[in-house]
Amino acid sequence: MDILEHETQPLEKWRDGVMTLMRVSALTRSAQLCIFEQFCDPGLGAPIHIHAVEEVLEVMEGEAEVFLREESRIVRPNQSVLIPAGARHGFRNTGTGILKVRATLAAPIFEASYDDRDELSRRYVP
Repeated sequence: MDILEHETQPLEKWRDGVMTLMRVSALTRSAQLCIFEQFCDPGLGAPIHIHAVEEVLEVMEGEAEVFLREESRIVRPNQSVLIPAGARHGFRNTGTGILKVRATLAAPIFEASYDDRDELSRRYVP
């Protein structure tokens, strides 16, 4: 049995005002899941993007506006959104403090393609 020490895992800057803690992925020998947390400054989050796999986005602290396809909703702590594979989505911090979200993807490797061509496509692999 492997015990993952999340306190020793590094925070990674994904974009200005957005830090990421990759908890579980292919890097930790996961075969089917990618779980990470993001810490977003007010007004910031994840631009519109897609994944090839299903995702659950859960708000842990703060308040987020989550965009899914043509709809947007405010999501608060202990609420989550199920994002179907291939669905355009994103989120932003609508609060005044740091937004903490946890994302779980149904793949051990994080991959995303963004609508904004200035945003780099991201692939988190070992």
